Amino acid sequence: MTARPINEDDLQALVDDRLDPARRVEVEAYLAGSPDARARVERLRILARDLRAAFAPLLDEPVPARLDLAHIAEARRRPRLAIRQAAAAALFLTLGGLGGWTLHGVLAPVPAGVDALAQEASASFAVYAPDRARPVELAGDRDEIARWFSARLARPVGVPDLSAAGYRLMGGRLVATPHGPAGLLMYDDSRGTRLVMLMRRMGEPGDAPMREHQSGSATGYAWARGGLGYSLVGPAGMAGLHPLANEIRRTTAANT
Repeated sequence: MTARPINEDDLQALVDDRLDPARRVEVEAYLAGSPDARARVERLRILARDLRAAFAPLLDEPVPARLDLAHIAEARRRPRLAIRQAAAAALFLTLGGLGGWTLHGVLAPVPAGVDALAQEASASFAVYAPDRARPVELAGDRDEIARWFSARLARPVGVPDLSAAGYRLMGGRLVATPHGPAGLLMYDDSRGTRLVMLMRRMGEPGDAPMREHQSGSATGYAWARGGLGYSLVGPAGMAGLHPLANEIRRTTAANT
């Protein structure tokens, strides 16, 4: 047993190769005795590999003329403004060497608001929905999960009841996002179809209209109400997901 417990951040850092040597030894020792955690790390690695493959074509794009080294050297001899531009281009080249996914992160706008929430919910669905060993941390006690999430999100939240639509609450877990902690709820029906609902505090107060989002084999709907964001995600092409998201939005609005 280690002095500091192994958590989800440690597992993600292992996948990203961001652990210092001492912590890596602790995490790998933990994985050796935990088949569930080991399987979760493998799924994270597969997800990372798929993301790199999706953006690999960016590596084949020609380097823009303005980033040519000769052009940069010439810019260094120009007034201060040109020098600043050259420095930015050199930084771009340095970051670009980190690989296709990193290059995509530099070129593409960083998701914000509901778009960021949608991306986080889709990633959570890809990681946890296929998990047959331990998809949730706390089994389906709605009141206990609501208290847990409310404490960690620092505001009252509810747990939607989807039993009328044929979905039982399996349970919940807390997940880390770039925008703070989020509560994840998982539901399934009699056929084993799983849904994931992610909720977290938004960076801005107020509401955001519902919008559809798709990512690989998942589809979802995301919105915000009173500064709290929600996203419901299910298998791609799933019939009835939109009305179900609308019903959740209606009931959460009535409880705020």
